[in-house]
Amino acid sequence: MEFIVEIILASWNLLMESSVYVLFGIVAAGLLRVFLNPNTVARHLGKGRFSSVFKAAFLGIPIPLCSCGVLPAAVSLKKQGANSGATTAFLISTPESGVDSIAITYALLGPIMAVIRPVAAFVTATVAGIAENFFGRTTQEVIPVADLSCPVDGCCDGNSCSPEEHIRHHGFFQKIGFGLKYAFSEVWGDMAGWFLVGMLLAGLITVLIPDQIFSTYLDSGIYSMLIMLLVSTPLYICATASTPIAAAMILKGVSPGAALVFLLAGPATNITSLTVLLGVLGKRATIIYMSTIALSAICFGLAVDRIYLFFGTSINATVIQGFEMVPTWIQSAGAVLLLVLSVKPVWGTIKRFFLRRLEAVSRSNLNPTLRSTPFVQVEKKRSAELECTGSG
Repeated sequence: MEFIVEIILASWNLLMESSVYVLFGIVAAGLLRVFLNPNTVARHLGKGRFSSVFKAAFLGIPIPLCSCGVLPAAVSLKKQGANSGATTAFLISTPESGVDSIAITYALLGPIMAVIRPVAAFVTATVAGIAENFFGRTTQEVIPVADLSCPVDGCCDGNSCSPEEHIRHHGFFQKIGFGLKYAFSEVWGDMAGWFLVGMLLAGLITVLIPDQIFSTYLDSGIYSMLIMLLVSTPLYICATASTPIAAAMILKGVSPGAALVFLLAGPATNITSLTVLLGVLGKRATIIYMSTIALSAICFGLAVDRIYLFFGTSINATVIQGFEMVPTWIQSAGAVLLLVLSVKPVWGTIKRFFLRRLEAVSRSNLNPTLRSTPFVQVEKKRSAELECTGSG
């Protein structure tokens, strides 16, 4: 019992330190939904081996989507005419970065990591996208049809009314209100469960694993980064949730370079996303995707270790100072607010899990002669769709 209490207390401390920055990040993400709809720029991603990749990589940096959540958006871009290189760049830069993860990186890991993380994501995405356009499958360019519909309530399709006319439909403060509503419902709802799991894992690392293990095997050097790459590649973890885990590992003795490898490779790769990549872009693009992420993560990891060594800066001290930037009462209020906002999405996830289990048990108890009826087939399809939606 004492062990569990220690884990909860360690996780609570990390949640307090990061709460204000997470709130800032999800608010910014909600406002981006109103003022920067990714589908409206899809028409720019279909032509050009270089320009389309640069635009896609840059577009993905601020958008807060996890490695599975980005898949539907990337498939949509592909269907609207984005070339394979632009799609690959978007698939890498989006899960590796985001306004929310940049904010929490600044809070927990300091300004150096907060700058290097999105820069590394942009460079990795750009290199992979250009490589895909040069060496991947050649496809005929298609002029995409962008979705210009109103992001607030879909009141118009964006084509039948001019911007001057549409601006009268929704005022500035109405858009702000919708952005905040979207931030605290959709944005946080998609990441709340994974973020809290990441906090618990960070608390578990802090309490359970001795400092000597990390300081001995993952302190610095390319071998520590290769180990971190192998560990993080199959994991499903979003950029925001990976940050407190990286902070906990750094305080245990992991080098900043090895932590950066985890921050880059973990959010961008997992078994589910690689499976979808094989189907959408093919084997060659998937190999380019994985190779670029691995090489870039290690190169940037080695560079980060050199940067900290050159300036004589201890990232451990930076992490501790980041924990002390915001007054304690504000941290506590932010942590409580995040927990309150997490109740509905977490409960919904738990409820869907048990409903799927009950449906599975009910189907298993059906008469074998009835299992092939159209009704049962429809229920199976609906259950699969629910499971796919819940995993994003």
